[in-house]
Amino acid sequence: MTTYLDFFELTQEPFSNAPVSRFYYNSAQHSQALTRLMHAVGYMKGLSILIGDIGAGKTTLARRMLDSLPESEYEAALLVIIHSGITAQWLLRRIALQLGVENPAQEKLALLSQLYQRLLQIYESGKKAVVLIDEAQMLETRELMEEFRGLLNLEVPERKLISFVFFGLPEIEKNLKLDPPLAQRVALRYKLEPFTAESTEAYVKHRLRLAGCPRMPFTPEALLAVHEHSGGTPRVINTLCDNALFEAFLARSETISAELVHRIGNNLGLQGGSAASQVSERPGTPATSLPRTANTKIDLAEIDRYLEGLGKL
Repeated sequence: MTTYLDFFELTQEPFSNAPVSRFYYNSAQHSQALTRLMHAVGYMKGLSILIGDIGAGKTTLARRMLDSLPESEYEAALLVIIHSGITAQWLLRRIALQLGVENPAQEKLALLSQLYQRLLQIYESGKKAVVLIDEAQMLETRELMEEFRGLLNLEVPERKLISFVFFGLPEIEKNLKLDPPLAQRVALRYKLEPFTAESTEAYVKHRLRLAGCPRMPFTPEALLAVHEHSGGTPRVINTLCDNALFEAFLARSETISAELVHRIGNNLGLQGGSAASQVSERPGTPATSLPRTANTKIDLAEIDRYLEGLGKL
């Protein structure tokens, strides 16, 4: 059966919203963000924050950063916060597990002692402990913020024993204010802005090229329409372009016009500007797997099993 991949001579989906590292687009601002974050963890600055709206590419950048930290120099981990109802005890235990603590204790003081000893081992081995926290806007309680402050107080005379990087929505700023001393410890803030029209065009061409596309199916006007409806948000650009390729395939048209993109954008309810907030699905983002309902009692063991499953993918 012929598919749109065959029709456009593509080797794989160019606009999947799954965070595929091969399709990482190193835009100027993504490059600047990564450079600054790498500097912060390289010098063990403590807490850094990467902020962006929905679909801006935060998760992709977090995974890119994790891949960029040499194993010979860092003991690094990526923790995805999948529910706003997690407890401080659960958080400490997950961080301990991520950094290699075997059989974390249930009692808090004992757990902190285990984590401290493990951080000393990492330090004495010549490595740096770094934990990247994705979906950090779900850290919504003062108790959680206080735990991070406490962990950042673990240090040796010359430097801190652990660094954190928060990746999340702008609500992170509000959460930090729950514990003003922690807010004062933020060493670096960087915000991902939407793509410009030029960046949107370069992004689309980049992904098509990596997918093996032998020709450019989008007209210049169509690319401008993609930018208009997406507001420059990468995830929404992917959604628009994927739909456009499929609709052009159904029409057996080798060219994608602005008219087609406008029709798709209108059908999806994308009016530009705040387009990211209008596309609620987050393919490949575990945070949507559980409801964010304040009154919902959650099973932390279930969350543990889910995260362990992610590690096997």
